[in-house]
Amino acid sequence: MTEAVKFEQHGSVVTLTLNRPDTRNAITEDIVADLLACCDRVNYDLSVRCVILTGAGKGFSSGGNINEMRERTSLFGGSAAQIRSGYREGIQRIPLTMYRLEVPVIAAVNGAAIGAGLDLAMMCDMRIASTYASFAEVFVKLGIIPGDGGAWFLPRAIGMARASEMAFTGDRLDAETALEWGLVSRVVEPEKLMEEARALADRVAANPPEALRMTKRLMREGQRVGLETLLELSSGMQAIAHHTPDHHEAVDAMFEKRDPKFTGER
Repeated sequence: MTEAVKFEQHGSVVTLTLNRPDTRNAITEDIVADLLACCDRVNYDLSVRCVILTGAGKGFSSGGNINEMRERTSLFGGSAAQIRSGYREGIQRIPLTMYRLEVPVIAAVNGAAIGAGLDLAMMCDMRIASTYASFAEVFVKLGIIPGDGGAWFLPRAIGMARASEMAFTGDRLDAETALEWGLVSRVVEPEKLMEEARALADRVAANPPEALRMTKRLMREGQRVGLETLLELSSGMQAIAHHTPDHHEAVDAMFEKRDPKFTGER
């Protein structure tokens, strides 16, 4: 890893910080590689129960690097076939990896989330915004399309009509409009952003880790399968959940009127 994404763990909560503030955290090859590695690390570490994703400096992420677009280098260089392959082997690995991330993810949007930066925020399960945050799906203004899965994530977050308005105009939303549209769940003052994100993460992480991971998986599957299939998956996972020590601890704690102590043991 190159420290393009900073990995910090406190207890069962991991904070991932896009760490290229000089480019407003434009999504370049080093950020792609580090973000993928961080997600794999989280999935294999059963002590992690929640992730916060944020950006260093003034921006969450400015999306694709405009200088590289102009110079036709990195992701944007080569023939059409090479660019297609570059997307598939590069930035498109982010939505696939984020989708497979097993623990709940909170986007703490500290500033502008533009283009692929907006789409990255949409890949998270929950979003909290600073009053300084803004959001725009600007691909059309550059004569390109959402190549990183935004056309899949954005309508699921805010509905087709509003997603279409953002995608077809490239207009920027301020934080309050994003809250009204359901793009974020709350807006806070900048100095309170990480405090609020950590408080939410702590409330998530207070729950049994295996139940959290299975619940997230079911919610993901519920976006693409029929009810009967989801119910079948649910019955299998529920059978597993009933046999976990954390389930027994939760029931005992409820009857004994005390706080439960979850370990994640299987």
